[in-house]
Amino acid sequence: MASLNLDALDLSALLCSRVCHDLISPVGAINNGLEVLEDDNDPSMREFALDLIRKSARTASARVQFARIAFGASGSVGAAIDLADAEKLTRNMFADEKPDIAWSAPVALFPKNKVKLLLNLVVIASTAIPRGGLIDVKVTGDGDAPEIVIVAKGSHARIPPHAEELIAGTPENGSVDSHGILAYYAGLVARAAAMSVHFTIEGDAVTIRAIPAENAAEAAPANAPVPEDARPSDSEPPDTALA
Repeated sequence: MASLNLDALDLSALLCSRVCHDLISPVGAINNGLEVLEDDNDPSMREFALDLIRKSARTASARVQFARIAFGASGSVGAAIDLADAEKLTRNMFADEKPDIAWSAPVALFPKNKVKLLLNLVVIASTAIPRGGLIDVKVTGDGDAPEIVIVAKGSHARIPPHAEELIAGTPENGSVDSHGILAYYAGLVARAAAMSVHFTIEGDAVTIRAIPAENAAEAAPANAPVPEDARPSDSEPPDTALA
């Protein structure tokens, strides 16, 4: 099956659409809370509105900070991110969501694209258990050759539809929309980080495993970002490179 090659504009537009989708709900709730404060003088309603604003602002902030690392340059000049920061972002991201998070990883700086891959795979894992459950994240090895194992366990667990094809860059229908862009983007990040991603399911547990890929450069689609050790500086990214 032929690889899908998105140009830079389509890729950025779909990622922006995904981020906006994640922010619409908490931002809308903040607006609703402000309207209650303006129109209602009942003390109990005002307290309810303030609680809604606080919770929604916390959720919006967590999602923006998560997206900043998972999708963006994160404002850093270097090429490494602390895994402890990745854990904090993940726990904050899912603090008010259905899945619980278990995390086991070394205290270390890892290459940026490997951390971006980790965060994107955690979000994909959350879609494998739509009724909630546990996402167990384990990272072993060092930054040069890590192994990432994420087990999503919960009722009605299933491998997210088309995730394997999208990560491979070969969607069945030859296109990708805002619902599938996360998996497609994760595939781009995986190839940039010279990692391969595999899915398995057993009972009510879906396992996502990312390991160093052999001959990753030869297997990458034409528009995949170059590996990290060959990338230019953050200030001069190629057209479709991942920051």
